[in-house]
Amino acid sequence: MSDPHPPDEVLVYYALGGEEDRLEEAYFPLERARTQELVRRHLGPAPGVVLDVGGAAGAYAFWLAEQGYEVHLVDPVPLHVRQAEEASRARETGRLASARLGDARRLDFADASADAVLLLGPLYHLTDRADRLAALVEARRVLKPGGVAFAAGISRFASLLDGLRGPLFDHDAFARIVERDLTDGQHRNETGVASFFTTAFFHQPGELGVELGEAGFALAGLFALEGPGALVPDFRQRWNDPAARRRLLDLVRRVESEPALLGVSPHLLAVGRR
Repeated sequence: MSDPHPPDEVLVYYALGGEEDRLEEAYFPLERARTQELVRRHLGPAPGVVLDVGGAAGAYAFWLAEQGYEVHLVDPVPLHVRQAEEASRARETGRLASARLGDARRLDFADASADAVLLLGPLYHLTDRADRLAALVEARRVLKPGGVAFAAGISRFASLLDGLRGPLFDHDAFARIVERDLTDGQHRNETGVASFFTTAFFHQPGELGVELGEAGFALAGLFALEGPGALVPDFRQRWNDPAARRRLLDLVRRVESEPALLGVSPHLLAVGRR
């Protein structure tokens, strides 16, 4: 196992505070809606114990707590844990059972103690394959028999598509970052430009499912979260139109497991059962 702490540049990136409201920006409301849809589809009804590992400021943790789950948030970024604790204290309902600093590869929870584990961020910041497998094995350890893990990855082609869609296309430095992404999936940003993201690993679509299998999970599905919906022009206008939103979600759902289109989705979600 490598250093249990995230790289300094990852901590600096998240210390900027952008994660708290990220799902309200750009096409990210689609990411949230689709993640919630797939979690609802595969997660048993409340009550139940959910570990949100890498849960940031609690976007999904509070959503699940509101539904009656006992949710424990774990994150390696002090700002995120502080934000989650403050938000939990301010709520009258849907409070978190706990929020703590922690490492996805070494969880402070007993064997077979959780009904579900969310890994919606850790895997793409664990750039060594051995560390990703360690996190998945640890998730399996804390799950009850039949429990479910939701593991997100970033597509190998995410930066390429982001660049083609907007002004990032014009930056030579970003083009060099994309070149390495496409070569080996190792995303590195040495420019200091926050919009170029931070140290991460970007999966080929099939790799994510293989890693869950190697960690001992039965793969219940590999899904595109946003799918080609992330490429929709005038996203905000369409998302704010209820009929257009329903149409977009339906079309993304129809191709969510189409192998030929998985890589087009910025985010992928693998669902595994213990």
